[in-house]
Amino acid sequence: MKTALHKVRAGLNTKLGFFCLSVLLFAIKSWWAYETKFNLGATTGIQQFLLAFNTLPSAIILLGIALYFRGRLSYWLMSIINALLSTWIFANILYYREFSDFITFNVIKGSSSASGNLSTSLAQIIRPSDFFVYLDVVVIIIVLLAHWIRVDMRYFKRRYAATITMIGLALFGANLGMAYSDRSQLLTRTFDNNYIVKYLGIEFYTIYDGVKTTHNSAVRAEATAKDLNPVKSFIQKHYASPNISYYGKLKGKNVVIIHLESFQQWLLDYKVKGKEVTPTLNSLYHSSDTIAFDNFFNQVGQGKTSDAEMMLENSLFGLPEGSAMTTNGTTNTFQSAPALLSQKLGYTTASFHGDVPSFWNRDNAYKSFGYQYFFSKEYYPSVKDDVVGYGIKDKIFLKSSMYYLQQLPQPFYAKLITVTNHYPYILDKKNTDFPSLKTGDDTVDPYVQTAHYLDESVKELINYLDKTGLRKNTVLILYGDHYGISNNHKAAIAKILGKKKVTNYDLAMWQKVPFMINYEGLSSMGVTTGINHTYGGEIDVLPTLEDLLGISSKKYIQFGQDLLSTKRNQIVPFRNGDWVTPTYTKYNGDYYYTKTGKQIKNPTKAQKAKFEKIQKYVTTDLGLSDKVINGDLLRFYKLSGFTKVAKKKITYNLKASLKQLKKVQKKLKTSLKYENDNKSTLSDYTTDAPELKNTKLKFPTIK
Repeated sequence: MKTALHKVRAGLNTKLGFFCLSVLLFAIKSWWAYETKFNLGATTGIQQFLLAFNTLPSAIILLGIALYFRGRLSYWLMSIINALLSTWIFANILYYREFSDFITFNVIKGSSSASGNLSTSLAQIIRPSDFFVYLDVVVIIIVLLAHWIRVDMRYFKRRYAATITMIGLALFGANLGMAYSDRSQLLTRTFDNNYIVKYLGIEFYTIYDGVKTTHNSAVRAEATAKDLNPVKSFIQKHYASPNISYYGKLKGKNVVIIHLESFQQWLLDYKVKGKEVTPTLNSLYHSSDTIAFDNFFNQVGQGKTSDAEMMLENSLFGLPEGSAMTTNGTTNTFQSAPALLSQKLGYTTASFHGDVPSFWNRDNAYKSFGYQYFFSKEYYPSVKDDVVGYGIKDKIFLKSSMYYLQQLPQPFYAKLITVTNHYPYILDKKNTDFPSLKTGDDTVDPYVQTAHYLDESVKELINYLDKTGLRKNTVLILYGDHYGISNNHKAAIAKILGKKKVTNYDLAMWQKVPFMINYEGLSSMGVTTGINHTYGGEIDVLPTLEDLLGISSKKYIQFGQDLLSTKRNQIVPFRNGDWVTPTYTKYNGDYYYTKTGKQIKNPTKAQKAKFEKIQKYVTTDLGLSDKVINGDLLRFYKLSGFTKVAKKKITYNLKASLKQLKKVQKKLKTSLKYENDNKSTLSDYTTDAPELKNTKLKFPTIK
């Protein structure tokens, strides 16, 4: 026994022995992280094998770089490389925990636009066990400093180092071959980063993403007008003509979009201890003057809220990595809802958000979209304790927003972005007495409390619209932008759903979010209202709104279909390439009957053909949308009656915007404030926000 231990120690005292120890520990650590910190879905034997095996090639290649250096430097360089790789794994663990995805270069590139409030979230995200990824680094440094392993000062021949590098490359080649045998076209057709990490490892995924990001930059430079031909052909082929009974019914009406942050469909009609979480939204959902959709899905990717906005305003999908609003929002040409409504119907357009204007690059992207006004945090009065998480609390934000909305010339298109119902769902006790869930998951349990607060905020807003009479001429559109509880909380999800265990089908249905169109008197317009069971998603909002307002979208480059059209195909693509239809659902590689949730383990030949046909549509739909954004193809598309947005003429500067708003009110004389003898209606807004008790809101003014 002593002889064996002596041989092992003697081996570790050589540079090659120390290298092998470092590779082994790094591989074990990486495999542990894959198994415990990520949800990669390695279910089969070959997938489990590859999950462990793919840790070796990258470790051998990257740690092997140190072998090309001499003496102590090679030892410390090996430890530094290990520490850097460990930090990358650690960062991805934290990112994955909140976003169910891995960090991309586009995310890093746009991090400055979405990092202002991450410190609060990180405190909630980090777990002590996350630091285990540094355990091997600490152990190796200790044994070196304590001289339990001696530094081998002998020269390690370059050809030996090159041989080790070649071994690493050969192992990667074998890894890639096995991966492709289990999942063909892994690197050409997948829309899900989980697959790449599962089969090839996080280090290769990072390199792959870097190459792809560089390629996408080159795509824009090389794009030509001819690249639009397949896009136009696909869109024309799948255009869904409007339902004539709805077309133009809401023409000329104000449009107020209420962005329900992180709000999921299951919250509607849900009760905690006998109390409705969202009584106001429930009432709207069941109103005879509402068209509500109960099979409406979020389709966001890494861009989360910004992806939802991209689809809402443009009927273009977010990108498979990063945020399109961040990476392309400043430079690209868009033919967005604000610009279309302004140019074609004379709408005043404005977005309201109680956070810094740079978040998700909104201050630049909104100019590209054609928003005439953007009321961000600097426009709002400063009130003690008015901010939580990602911006001003909803009750304070919505009341303050009405100060500006009442000044917008009618008709107007206004988007109100709420934020209080945002992860990590923090709300002080003075703002809620609603009971929390009891799932045992600290992230999930307070979710209903912030959702209830959001519901109360919406009630106060509607009361104001009713009291001022503005609601009689206003269409309310309410939608949830993305999931609030990610798939990583399966145990809690199971308890909410009343199940012992959730399936991939359950997780697919978990992606449902509300979408409602409400207008007083809608039921008397000769249209069918109530809950509509058609299948759709956020990509379909813009064509639906256009048809209701009487704008034909037939010649537009938009990838959604009117939800009210009888011609729509009802295929709902998810950003990772999965999909839902009224008949079948595909999620994380599994197929199900949509109506029953029963898994299809042995599909028939006819079903396989149907799956392939749907998948081809989904892949083409997503791929062509990506080409439009990556290639900035709309710069080549001349739309009749539409002029490219003159971004340089738009300013969100506080003084300049307020001066412009004052000038246009006087000119058009159609704002609510002007109709009220140029007197503010803000006193009609009642809120129980404790922060505003005995507090007078002081807004910025101009002479």
